Amino acid sequence: MTTTMVTITTTEWRELAACRDSEPSLFFPIGSTGPAIDQIAAAKEICLGCGVAEDCLQYALESNQESGVWGGYAEDERRRLRKRWLAERRRRAG
Repeated sequence: MTTTMVTITTTEWRELAACRDSEPSLFFPIGSTGPAIDQIAAAKEICLGCGVAEDCLQYALESNQESGVWGGYAEDERRRLRKRWLAERRRRAG
């Protein structure tokens, strides 16, 4: 009898991400003012059409990604989301 183990990683969503073929620097603007505003908007536009944006955001929250646009959220937006996400996790665990 042969047993086959399949390993599923939490980052398989990356293979399906709409940003996969985009310039990575688009998602990691320097700053949040001036030209970075247009860059963030362009990155978010790609995220809007992405079928795995929720997985991307979840990954960013779980791994505390501090820079860049993840799941359609910029750094400052994600910080606020992460605070709420952590509070919810504590409530569930409590």
